[in-house]
Amino acid sequence: MEKTRAFLKKLVPSPVTAILIGLIVYLWFRPPAFVDDLADPAPAVPELAELRGKVVLVNFWATWCPYCRHEMPAMQAFYRDHQARGFEIVAYSIDETQAEVDTFMRDKGYTFPAPLATRAVIEAFGGVSRVPLSFVVDRDGVIRHRIAGQVHAGRLDDLISPLLAAPAPGATR
Repeated sequence: MEKTRAFLKKLVPSPVTAILIGLIVYLWFRPPAFVDDLADPAPAVPELAELRGKVVLVNFWATWCPYCRHEMPAMQAFYRDHQARGFEIVAYSIDETQAEVDTFMRDKGYTFPAPLATRAVIEAFGGVSRVPLSFVVDRDGVIRHRIAGQVHAGRLDDLISPLLAAPAPGATR
C-alpha cells in the first residue's frame, strides 16, 4: 500500500505545472482573439466584388499555422449551415503555392474558396502581420468586424448571424 501511494504521489504534478498545463490547454482550444467593431468600406478586391449582397468572412491563414488549422472545422461547419442564407467565406492563404493550399483543403474536406493572398489583397486589408486574421463584411460591402486571432463557432454565430438576419440590399420586408 505504501509503495502505491509513493508511486501515485510521483504522478501528481506540482501546482505550478498543473496551472501551466491548464493554460496551454485553454490557449490551444480557445486562444484569445480581439474583435474590433468597424464600419469601413470593404476593399475593392475581385473576390469580394463577386459576393456583394452576401455576408462574407474574409480570413487570412496558413497551412502551417496551428491556430488557423484549429479554426477551420468551425468555419467549414458554419459555412455548410449558413451558405443557403447568403454566407460566404474567402480564406486567403499566405502559403507559398496554391498547390499546397489546394491539397490541404481537399485532404481536410473544406469546401470554401482559399486563394493565395496577393500583396495587393494584403495591402488592401491594411497588412497582415500575423495569422489568423479575419474580417466580417456585411451585405452592403462594409467591414463590420476585425478578428485578430482564432475564430470559433460561438464567435462566428455572435458576429455573423445578426448580419445574415438583415435583408439583402434592395430587398423589402
